[in-house]
Amino acid sequence: MSDFRLRVFQAVAQHLSFTKAAQGLFVTQPAVTKHIRELERQYGQRLLERRGNRVALTEAGRLLLAHAENVAQSHQQLEDQFHALSDPEEAAGRLRLGASTTLAQYVLPGLLPAFQARYPKVQLTLLNANSEHIAEALLRGELDLGFVEGRSKSRDLHYELLLTDELVAVRGATATGPPARPMPLAEALASPLVLRERGSGTLEVLEFALRTLKVKLSSLPVAFYFDNTEAIKAYLEAAPEALGFVSRRALKRELLGRLLEIVPIESLHLPRQFEALWVQGQPLTRPAQRFLGFVHNYLKAGA
Repeated sequence: MSDFRLRVFQAVAQHLSFTKAAQGLFVTQPAVTKHIRELERQYGQRLLERRGNRVALTEAGRLLLAHAENVAQSHQQLEDQFHALSDPEEAAGRLRLGASTTLAQYVLPGLLPAFQARYPKVQLTLLNANSEHIAEALLRGELDLGFVEGRSKSRDLHYELLLTDELVAVRGATATGPPARPMPLAEALASPLVLRERGSGTLEVLEFALRTLKVKLSSLPVAFYFDNTEAIKAYLEAAPEALGFVSRRALKRELLGRLLEIVPIESLHLPRQFEALWVQGQPLTRPAQRFLGFVHNYLKAGA
């Protein structure tokens, strides 16, 4: 069984704060301090050092953190295997999902209630981050299964196609409506641009397409970078002169309500793929297998 003191140490290392660790574990701050001191006495090493109001890991602390994470992962694997023994046909245990913004906001939420109803013994969590962060979290062992869009691939991860998508240029709705003809590329790119942040699959797809047209993103008038699509849409509604690039899947409400409109642009085509991914050579857990199959069936049904 895992040592609770290691859980306390992990919490402090994650937050770099005794106060936040205590709040997250629902224990007192003196109790957190006591557990850390016991570990330091046990190993004869200083694990943390104070830097003003925050703390930092020592070299010994970083070694113990790696050990604590391995212990926690082994303990969880044991629990998952026990669940599988008790009911080989039923998925049970922890399932840590990660999804990039478009998938986390506009694709996966619609199927989560049905999955939970079918597999009530699966403990689901969902991390919403950009594609780069999802890949990194998988490689650190913090996620079991990820869902991303974009072009970059890691040789350490396995990718499986889910469905296709398209990015479109969009602006605040005008009285005259969308342009009758595609807007010239130079005219469109002269607008103040509202884009996703570095590391997002959305920006990566746009940047690749522009590069094939001999256009550097650094030469364009970017008004703002946002870390989510909803913020981009809200900005565009308030700034009719600006132009943004988002998934067509994210625009249903705004197009129906005449809040935003799609602007075709000459020579600029932005197809992309949504993919599931997991660590190369590492078998999926039973809950992850069930969820991936559930996603495929949901999408085949035309969701």
